[in-house]
Amino acid sequence: MKTKLKQSIGACCKILLAACLVMGLSITNTQAQTTPTDSAKVKADSLAARRIATGTKVGIAGLNHDHIHLILNEYRHGNVNIVGIAEPDKKLWQKFGKIYNLPDSLFFEDLKTMCIKRKPTIVLGYNAVAKHVDIVETCAPMGIPVMVEKPLAATLEQAKRIEFLSLKYYVNVLTNYETTWYSSVQSAYNTVKTDSIGVIRKMVFHDGHQGPREIGCSEDFLSWLTDPELNGAGALNDFGCYGADMMTWFMQGQKPIAVTAIARHYKPSVYPKVEDDATVLVEYPNATGMIEGSWNWPFSIKDMEIFGAKGYIHTFDPDSLQIRINKTTREFKAPPLPSPINAPVPYFTAALKDPRRTRNDQSSLKYNMIVMQILDAAKRSIKEGKRIVL
Repeated sequence: MKTKLKQSIGACCKILLAACLVMGLSITNTQAQTTPTDSAKVKADSLAARRIATGTKVGIAGLNHDHIHLILNEYRHGNVNIVGIAEPDKKLWQKFGKIYNLPDSLFFEDLKTMCIKRKPTIVLGYNAVAKHVDIVETCAPMGIPVMVEKPLAATLEQAKRIEFLSLKYYVNVLTNYETTWYSSVQSAYNTVKTDSIGVIRKMVFHDGHQGPREIGCSEDFLSWLTDPELNGAGALNDFGCYGADMMTWFMQGQKPIAVTAIARHYKPSVYPKVEDDATVLVEYPNATGMIEGSWNWPFSIKDMEIFGAKGYIHTFDPDSLQIRINKTTREFKAPPLPSPINAPVPYFTAALKDPRRTRNDQSSLKYNMIVMQILDAAKRSIKEGKRIVL
């Protein structure tokens, strides 16, 4: 009897021990499953805390330019300190507030009110090109520098007003071009500057894509981009400005002597109000430039060719280029641009500390006034069907 009792107790102990082991393993497994999640949450929370940007206080004017996604994405990652957004259309508040988790406190209907209450160090414009002058009208008297998306203005008259306000109130007004941040373009410029390919004889710039509607631009963007008053033109202003800007930079701010242009309207049912293709010939005393801007190409392109007396440069994309000198050809990827010349906000911040660095480059008001003269002459040439002497 005692022996059977001992055996029964022993069996029960074994069962209990096994149960304890199973429970222990279960607890261990549960911890193994939950601990990484908890750690990830803590890490995510810490990361979120680190993503709160400091530094230059940035104000935004307008939300109806699709390039706004670029700066708001930088804000989301903690790289830009946006302190206020001025946009009269509250539907856009809701749209971008939801996409980028923007607090309601950031939004204002009026630019002046936003500037007074939030006191931004700089204001970036993401509105219709014809409205750029309105941003400067508000910000310049308040001493706030401005950077607008390319081109500087819809018309030469608007550009002259911007220049007047900039000079009157001693504020910097810059223009943001995507190609400014291309390491391939900077490498090409450095090569030309060292005289590696000799004196520039010809420049060709291709900038365009299938068309803004074809690539899926928002209706808010299209509503002004395809309007001759609000954008100043169609593909000519939208993409012709790139070539005019880089050409002016490569020619060290030299003013052309004449401009001849033609425009095509291949898709009137899609773009009834503006041209969708433009070709511009720009004459210098000892060089020729050709600008090709289009909403009709089978793919997106931003490339350029520079022909010198001794060599040739072809940039293919943001970092790839080819240099040919005599019989030697070299294709390579240019190294990434260092800060502050690699992105708009760091660049603008550096410009505030040393305005001299922006007087003779792609973003400068000085060079973009020449860009506006080229675009204005191109429009007149298209309208009048003749060569325009500047």
